[in-house]
Amino acid sequence: MRWKERQHRFSLEDRDKADLTGLVFDIQRFAVHDGGGIRTLVFLKGCPLSCKWCQNPESMSIRPEIMRIPHHCISCVKCATLCPEQAIEYREDGVFIDREKCNLCGECVEKCYAGSMTIVGRYLTVDEVMEEVERDRPFYDTSRGGVTFSGGEPTLQSAFLIEALKDAHERGLHTAIESCCLCAPAAFREVLLHTDLVLTDIKHMDSARHKELTGMPNEQILENINMAARMGKKLRIRIPLIPGCNDSEENIEATAKFVESLGSSVEGLDILPYHRLGEPKWEQLDREYCLSGVKPPERDHVLALKDLVTPHCDNVSVGG
Repeated sequence: MRWKERQHRFSLEDRDKADLTGLVFDIQRFAVHDGGGIRTLVFLKGCPLSCKWCQNPESMSIRPEIMRIPHHCISCVKCATLCPEQAIEYREDGVFIDREKCNLCGECVEKCYAGSMTIVGRYLTVDEVMEEVERDRPFYDTSRGGVTFSGGEPTLQSAFLIEALKDAHERGLHTAIESCCLCAPAAFREVLLHTDLVLTDIKHMDSARHKELTGMPNEQILENINMAARMGKKLRIRIPLIPGCNDSEENIEATAKFVESLGSSVEGLDILPYHRLGEPKWEQLDREYCLSGVKPPERDHVLALKDLVTPHCDNVSVGG
């Protein structure tokens, strides 16, 4: 069955596990930085935030979409001639995709000799996802690993996520989510009931500035992180350190104090210095990268900020 023929259902109203599908954009095996032990990462598509520095912009949209790698293109023009919607043009500066016309039929992807076109996002059932996860069962058992659901923002597909987490627990697997924690409280609470570890970014403590940087304020995010702590869930907090955005001493110290207030639920705090590895993906989606030219923070600055947060938090690391 081709992906375009699969009907997708991940609303809160549809709770039949056999019928429920989630929009997955990647599954990575043998991961070691996203929860304890060796893990499989399941990336769900869609995010309520639009962070200017996002390293996975293909995760933002809740729909499948085409990515095109320009330097793979051999200028054969096959995609333009075959497109039934005439959504692709070959111009002097390369291939242009009219994404308003494109209906994601997949003809261009199937006929691209050079592999420069791909459709990001496929609809999978819980059983299909867990079948992939189970492939590395021996590694989970020997390393105390498990499955981590990431995104995008996995709670945006909360019904699918909850069923997948339940299934993982029934199989005896450790579960983790990588979440921005922007979710309706009732749905987030149910997610937490089946989650062993929450890995979450705190992008900025000032709500107005948070909205400028991500498109959304942070009040619900902080409330949900507090909820997880009150429920006794293990937390690992991450600070994505973005030069000129959130790397002031004032903001970092405010973040550290908030983390301190969460108490013993916090397993550690990771400072994640900005890098530019995800920048080419924005071009592949025909989107503008707003932080082009921004350089990673200097080592001395990062270490000074680490010293600033250490009095408030145990187990502080740089780079995760």
